[in-house]
Amino acid sequence: MNTSNITNYKPKDFAELIGVSVKTLQRWDREGILKANRTPTNRRYYTFDQYLAFKGINAENDARQTVIYARVSTINQKDDLRNQVAFLKQFCNSRGMIVDQCIEDFGSGLNYNRKKWNTLLEEVMERKIKTIIISNKDRFVRFGFDWFEKFCMKFNTSIIVVNNEELSPQEELVQDIISILRVFSCRLYGLRKYKKQIQEDEEIAEELQDGNKSHAGAEA
Repeated sequence: MNTSNITNYKPKDFAELIGVSVKTLQRWDREGILKANRTPTNRRYYTFDQYLAFKGINAENDARQTVIYARVSTINQKDDLRNQVAFLKQFCNSRGMIVDQCIEDFGSGLNYNRKKWNTLLEEVMERKIKTIIISNKDRFVRFGFDWFEKFCMKFNTSIIVVNNEELSPQEELVQDIISILRVFSCRLYGLRKYKKQIQEDEEIAEELQDGNKSHAGAEA
């Protein structure tokens, strides 16, 4: 079962994605060059399959991986992580999607240095990943999701957001805010420590200068 068309795009987003104007999309739709799909209310939309076709990629022969990505902020949330993974696997099974890789990550959504997350992005850039499935946008990254989604699309990778609110507790945001406070408190502590070191160095320098003056005076 081909599931890439789960991801749909509004004309404005699709136009930006393929680098043309909305007016060009409208003209292509009228001329039958790239026909838009229609919702029951007659609104136009485009699919990921259409994007692949536009890029000249054969979706049927696409052997890249489908990946589940699940994340919680701390290791104390193991139960939440298990529930998140179970939900995403159930989602994939119900749609006949074969999961090639399941990534379970610990770390703040504000931290862009998560090792597993960065490895996943590297695999996206290596064109090894077809689809990334997440429970919520903030599971992938707390801020700037739209930018990362467009980044992945440049490498023909789609992100499916299931939107399970129960698996994105408000406590996660609190944990992220706490992590920010810890970072800044550590930096402030470091600055205080550095300032203290400078003061100590200046005192040592002054003592050495005074000692040199005394020694020079004694020799005279």
